[in-house]
Amino acid sequence: MRKLSRIVRYLGDYKAKISLYFLSNLLAILFGLFSFSMLAPVLQVLFRENSNPSLSGKTDLLSRVSDQVQRLIISQGKLQTLGYICIAVVVFTMLKNLCIYLAQYILNPIRNAVLRRMRDDIFTKTLSLPIGFFTEERKGDLLSRMTNDINEVELSIMATLEVIFREPFAILITLSYMIFISPTLTLFLLVFLPVSGLIIGRIGKSLKKSSNIAQEQLANMLGVIDETLVGMRVVKAFGAEKHQHIRFMQINNYLFRTRNKIAARRELASPFSETLGVLIVSVVLWYGGQLIFSNQSPLTAEKFLLYIVLFTQIINPFKNLSTSFFNIQKGAAAIERIEHLLDAEATIKDLPNAKSIKGFEHSIEFKNVSFAYGDRQILQDVNLTIEKGKTIALVGASGAGKSTLVDLIPRFHDVSSGELLIDGENVKNYRLFDLRRLMGVVSQDPILFNDTIYNNITLGSGGAHLEQVKEAAQIAHAEKFIEAKPEGYETVAGDRGTKLSGGERQRITIARAVLKNPPILILDEATSSLDTESERMVQEAINSLMKNRTCLVIAHRLSTVRHADEIIVLEKGQIIERGTHLDLINKNGAYKRLVEMQQVR
Repeated sequence: MRKLSRIVRYLGDYKAKISLYFLSNLLAILFGLFSFSMLAPVLQVLFRENSNPSLSGKTDLLSRVSDQVQRLIISQGKLQTLGYICIAVVVFTMLKNLCIYLAQYILNPIRNAVLRRMRDDIFTKTLSLPIGFFTEERKGDLLSRMTNDINEVELSIMATLEVIFREPFAILITLSYMIFISPTLTLFLLVFLPVSGLIIGRIGKSLKKSSNIAQEQLANMLGVIDETLVGMRVVKAFGAEKHQHIRFMQINNYLFRTRNKIAARRELASPFSETLGVLIVSVVLWYGGQLIFSNQSPLTAEKFLLYIVLFTQIINPFKNLSTSFFNIQKGAAAIERIEHLLDAEATIKDLPNAKSIKGFEHSIEFKNVSFAYGDRQILQDVNLTIEKGKTIALVGASGAGKSTLVDLIPRFHDVSSGELLIDGENVKNYRLFDLRRLMGVVSQDPILFNDTIYNNITLGSGGAHLEQVKEAAQIAHAEKFIEAKPEGYETVAGDRGTKLSGGERQRITIARAVLKNPPILILDEATSSLDTESERMVQEAINSLMKNRTCLVIAHRLSTVRHADEIIVLEKGQIIERGTHLDLINKNGAYKRLVEMQQVR
């Protein structure tokens, strides 16, 4: 199956173990088959009316077993021979079940390893994708692909691997033996199998479609849950509980109906295949009886009974395969959604001959840089040189392209046209890890993880000593409030840092940047969301952080950038003014209007 190709590739790493699994299953099938093969000669020899058994002299398997049984009867008697046969059946059954256990013992770690690798590949791929990918995709949908879709693959496909691997062998070997017993009867039997396969296949296709819809609705539900939890303050403030509940219930009810349809079709597999099996058994009984009664076939009553017993042994494998086929169709929809993520193009990556960059020496230069999201133009023909050690401020209305401009430097996005150079070299020619190691970012929304303050500060630094962390916290004016907490640096920040105030969160992100000690610093409206007291403390921390660094500062509060070496005014993705604070005030242009508007407020 084409959709299972990725799983097959994963399984390719375990060829030796899979070979042992096949061998164990093969032995289990053969041991079970040998037990049943003794049925015909036992019936023929033990319970026939002739009390003087004779050797057949034939060389086929059934005749040889029959001859051995007859020899035992001649030497040991019927009752003793029956005892030996019962012991042999028990031994072969024990060996069969031992092999089945060994097969499971080998398969389960393989199955879990494939799932582990798939989860790891998805998360690794997610980390490698550019920022732009996440602006286009819904968060709930991505979470669903990484959690629910993986669970669906585990339940629908990986759980049926043993059936996929084992049952075809059981069917093939048993059918081969049935052909040996009666080719005519087996050929008659095989006429009915494609018909049942066709019916099961048509039902399976509809199951896959419904399953895909269910997975999409589950992703929508996760999105609503995430939005509600994140925006709970707004939901309650605006009395929007009913509105959110209606959104949730619409999706939940649709998911309920879709899953009922899936369950109805899936549960149809087992009774349908069993009914079909009984129907075929009845037809075989009728046709086989005709062959025996007509005396036109070498098929004897004993062999026919063995044939029926063997056929009953392949009904369950066929039944398991049909159920597995339904499950695989259901899981194929989840694999398609996973592959959409795994096959997404990582547009921002290292070139094959990417260079290492150890430090920042001279300048950052934008040469005729343009950038667009699809058809939407964000930046156009930007030319800007940022000398080492200078502070450059970017101002302008929301949507002017300020954040996009600074995001190009660490290659969160790549330019659509033009060149972005660092020390005279195109940033695309540098290794991403080395390039981003030169930069520290402090954004408007301080991002903290549900981990200790210590681990949040040392994020990406390779594990700094506590004294270094304390020094960074002191520079960021965070040391006092951290040490005032009962657990100090081991205090857990909470989900998204909710256990800390806005000012505390921002100062921890500044301490993180201080510890990294980058030569290039990007400040994206780092104080705009803070109250006056927190802003003062954070601004002091930022001033300490900016010393002896090349800084790009985005600010709506123009009072914080009046001392910048150069102020760049952006409008609709273009630079319309540039200069120092006094130069731009004297120009009496867009910058002065922005300053006057803030003074009025």
